[in-house]
Amino acid sequence: MNRPLALVGALLAASLAVSSACIAQATDPVHFTLEPQRSNPAKIHATFNHQGRGNNDNSWSTGFMPSELIGLEVSSFHGAGTRPIHFTIARDAGRLDCAGTGGSNFAAGNCRFSADPGFSQLLVSTGVGRPTYEQSFSLMAVNARRDLIQAFPAAHYPTPRMNDLMALAALGVDGRYIAGLSRVGYRPPTLQKLVEFKALGITPEWIGGFVRIGYANQPGDGLIQMRALGITPEYIAGFQRIGYRNLPVNTLVQLKALDITPEFVRSVAASGEPLPSVNKLVELRMFARRH
Repeated sequence: MNRPLALVGALLAASLAVSSACIAQATDPVHFTLEPQRSNPAKIHATFNHQGRGNNDNSWSTGFMPSELIGLEVSSFHGAGTRPIHFTIARDAGRLDCAGTGGSNFAAGNCRFSADPGFSQLLVSTGVGRPTYEQSFSLMAVNARRDLIQAFPAAHYPTPRMNDLMALAALGVDGRYIAGLSRVGYRPPTLQKLVEFKALGITPEWIGGFVRIGYANQPGDGLIQMRALGITPEYIAGFQRIGYRNLPVNTLVQLKALDITPEFVRSVAASGEPLPSVNKLVELRMFARRH
């Protein structure tokens, strides 16, 4: 499990870099810049910075579709010259109202953040707690949504801590994801396991591929190992086609870790002889690697 957990840790650390970008003082403005996103020209890359006390520079940076920047005149942003621009980012946790100047594919200015009172009250009523201004801003930045908060009691999860909520939202976990896992028979037993599932890209659709080839109701840790090693339904089906049926997950993990494929089996299996056992395949692979 070391490799899967290491991968989860790396992915989660990258996501939490967004949620830790808090705003230090409620009364100070948030500076923004806009420019085209290089990796996706259809999006606008926005960066929000705040110079907190002690010269601590906190930032949040991500790409938006133009429609998400409510009120932005895209033609003014792209057009030549400089003119006033304004836009709003409205999410469940709060909103940013921004104004500045822009043109020639660049804009800059300042924003004012307002926490949503109803969202804050939902956190209180569900036992998460009342967020500080900084926490509210972070929840808005990672797009924490009401349906996620409401999904925890519905799926019989414990009440999350504020940091748990930010981590899950940063990874894109929402109520639909939790409900989708339940529909295919999975409820990760802890919030940490739920984080691991999402960080590794274990989706209801991905699980469904294994269900269709006879691998329903696999343990969650088995799914995590298969996902981390890149085991696919096609990989398993390849073994099934040559006669290896109902291979346990731990055996599949062992085979994949040693790069034992159906093609390798066909290359070493003697014509007319019984298929080699898994232990024999492992021996043959280790021998091949040594020579």
